[in-house]
Amino acid sequence: MLLFLHKLNQLKFRVMKKNFLFAFAALFLLSSCSQRMLDFTIVSTKNVDLSKAATFTRSKTRTEGTDMVHIIIFIPLGVPNMKEAIDRALEKVPGAIALVDGVVYNKHWWAIVYGQNTYVVEGTPLIDPSLTDNNTEMPNYLLVKLNSKGEIKEYKEIDKNTYQVIKNKIAKNADVNYFDQNNNL
Repeated sequence: MLLFLHKLNQLKFRVMKKNFLFAFAALFLLSSCSQRMLDFTIVSTKNVDLSKAATFTRSKTRTEGTDMVHIIIFIPLGVPNMKEAIDRALEKVPGAIALVDGVVYNKHWWAIVYGQNTYVVEGTPLIDPSLTDNNTEMPNYLLVKLNSKGEIKEYKEIDKNTYQVIKNKIAKNADVNYFDQNNNL
């Protein structure tokens, strides 16, 4: 009987040892990590004319840019580039020349045969108003025709008199169909 209990305990120990090694290997092979590398007050990859600093404005929202490389069987297919991550964050906001009050992270993970290594840059964009595309003038009156799905089918600039006519028709009776089958007024 003692021999049977001894063999049973050895079998349990082997199974428990295999389970522990399998769990440890799975945790090691499916690991990921995130490292906060840098906190910055201001960072830019562009030439910034500091003489115009008084005209710069801060965006109301933060932006994020990433640069990632793939890892295949322990072999990285490149090196992530922090400059690319900063450029991608700046490109998301028109007129952005720098990021303020931001953070740089390095995030990576790997699972047996594939993984990724990424730089993530996030911050509040600093905008140079002279670089934004706000110089294009919008027309005062625009007639927009939509299809049945609500997508823009056609639009054209109209004058104030045409606008007033359409507005008065709408104000008189909201049930009237203002366009015929060919979408003409």
